[in-house]
Amino acid sequence: MRSATSTARKSPLTVLLKVLAALLGVVLLGALGPAAAQAQPVRAEAAATGLHISNGRLLEGNGNDFVMRGVNHAHTWYPGETQSLADIKAFGANTVRVVLSDGHRWTRNGPAEVAGIIADCKTNRLICVLEVHDTTGYGEDAAAGTLDHAADYWISLKDVLAGQENYVIINIGNEPWGNTDPAGWTAPTTAAVKKLRGAGFAHTIMVDAPNWGQDWQGVMRANARSVYDADTTGNLIFSIHMYSVYNTAQAVTDYLNAFVDAKLPLLIGEFGGPADQWGDPDEDTMMATAQRLGLGYLAWSWSGNTDPILDLAIDFDPSRLSSWGERIFHGANGIAQTSKEATVFGSGGGPGDTQPPTAPGTPTASAVTATSATLSWPAATDNVAIAGYDVVRVSGGTETAVASSTSNTVTVTGLTAKTAYVFAVYARDAAGNRSPRSATVSVTTDASGPTPGVGCSVGYRVVGEWPGGFQGEITIRNTGTSTINGWNLGFAFANGQTVSNMWGGTPTQTGATVSVAPAAYTSVIAANTSVTVGFTGTKGTTNTAPTAFTLSGGTCTTV
Repeated sequence: MRSATSTARKSPLTVLLKVLAALLGVVLLGALGPAAAQAQPVRAEAAATGLHISNGRLLEGNGNDFVMRGVNHAHTWYPGETQSLADIKAFGANTVRVVLSDGHRWTRNGPAEVAGIIADCKTNRLICVLEVHDTTGYGEDAAAGTLDHAADYWISLKDVLAGQENYVIINIGNEPWGNTDPAGWTAPTTAAVKKLRGAGFAHTIMVDAPNWGQDWQGVMRANARSVYDADTTGNLIFSIHMYSVYNTAQAVTDYLNAFVDAKLPLLIGEFGGPADQWGDPDEDTMMATAQRLGLGYLAWSWSGNTDPILDLAIDFDPSRLSSWGERIFHGANGIAQTSKEATVFGSGGGPGDTQPPTAPGTPTASAVTATSATLSWPAATDNVAIAGYDVVRVSGGTETAVASSTSNTVTVTGLTAKTAYVFAVYARDAAGNRSPRSATVSVTTDASGPTPGVGCSVGYRVVGEWPGGFQGEITIRNTGTSTINGWNLGFAFANGQTVSNMWGGTPTQTGATVSVAPAAYTSVIAANTSVTVGFTGTKGTTNTAPTAFTLSGGTCTTV
């Protein structure tokens, strides 16, 4: 894995994080919230120029609602990764948030370079959110720069940014205040917005919250109305970063609903899902609530993180999505399922595209195991382009969504052995038009369990440790000559360790014994290839690695 110059997971001080669970219910539900939670009359807004805000919503210049579905990309630390935007777009994203530097902390990204990034975004039909990262943690991190310095940077780029209001959102500064006196965030944020407007910028401006972006003390929530009203154009959107502070459904929904109820524009500008020593974010609620409320989200991050569990693609390789990447792109309420391309690019997504795709062809099933089945189908067609496919389970007159994909194949997991299922497929385009349903396919899962794991090796390593906990990684290699379709990994801990959270598989633990079923994207292991399962767990003073592993009942070599 590569490491970024700056850690991707921005967190409050450890001592503060230990009390967040107790504070969150008081802070976000209590006295700091009401100021922003009461809706105010919507004031008249300036004439729309490109992307703009109206009645608490982000709209395109033509008045079409635009909901960001995308990821963050660490350009300033990896300027040579020029293929990344095309790869991100290929998974269905409609937006990318690009990390830049104003030169205070890292190497400054100059006008020609920024112009090239904007051109790359437009070539790949992505809305471009540009952000200055040097401000991260100001007031607590001595190396951080000010919002005023960041505003000067944007003004220095005015010639490059002028005329790009349809395509570019300016995120003044990333997480521009730490946990020290976060109330100090309000005045410099307001001043920076006014400075850009005074310089003639008409773009939609994005502002990040204090508390390293997570606003766990509610400062942005309480002062959002006054900051918004200080913008003469009304084209201001607030960005909340959701990591371990947001580890319950109530914390997530309360925060997002407060802004929607107040008709204040908001998106989740960064968020994580994998658990670490600070906690376990509730990404499922984040994504589901954002979809229900029509709010944008931008996952952190494409690749190159200091904390590699947050890499969506391993080593910038789009063919090696992590479990976090699979969740974001192909999971429920994920990018493949919900993203719609901006209409400014002239394709589907606008009011003019009302023609749905044709129905996909009849699906067929293969690689059927006791718990999974791979479905494939002839592709649908569309007058513009197919954005993705949704697979449903059919039971009488009821349908239940079970998977989504940007290609015409998917592996459905979590099935019950010796059980009959009926599946069908829908296609959808970038405008959200849905096709008629395909014909159905009937599948009966095996009674005997997954394919035996003959010819396998298992590597186990501890990625990191902290008092009372650790992160582990298990690599399963197929050393045989035929493909393994479905598997079950077995092992036992020696020192009372327990698995808290897992990606790449689903664990079941009884005492010391652990059994792992695969996720959809790890269930098939071709000959001479491997899959990786990661997890976090609890431990005592000793953390001895397991010494024996079985795969579907067969003994594996330990490496």
